[in-house]
Amino acid sequence: MAVQVGERAPDFTLPGTGGRDYSLADYAGRPVVLVFYPGDDTPVCTRQLRHYTEEIGQFDGLGAQVLGIAPGDVAAKEAFAAAQGFAFPLLADTDKAVGEAYGVLGPIGFYRRSVFVVDAAGIVRYAHRATAGLSFKRTDELVAAIEATTAR
Repeated sequence: MAVQVGERAPDFTLPGTGGRDYSLADYAGRPVVLVFYPGDDTPVCTRQLRHYTEEIGQFDGLGAQVLGIAPGDVAAKEAFAAAQGFAFPLLADTDKAVGEAYGVLGPIGFYRRSVFVVDAAGIVRYAHRATAGLSFKRTDELVAAIEATTAR
């Protein structure tokens, strides 16, 4: 069963850029924005991750950590991140287990463009799973979701 708003976010540990593993538990005590994107070096994914990088100060100002998660290997993520200069790590969900736990896999197993805000206590406070991946949630909507979690 996919995680829902109000439930504890499934923890995970995934390899990522920067030559290290990342766990959701590493960010306990601060909000986390989980950005599930379908693929490295694709047009919409590139625009989405660039947009969040350009506005990273808004996330940083709220103490929020952004993590990009997609299928594929770490080498592809390293190349993608190096070419684009993203301001946050990209994580490799090679077996799609994290995508499955968060309910972002489409009917034939591809990632659906999705984003979650997890509050400082590890509870999912915002979830958006796209049915068509041609657009993405803008920073202002995600910032508002983070602000709502800190106002609790």
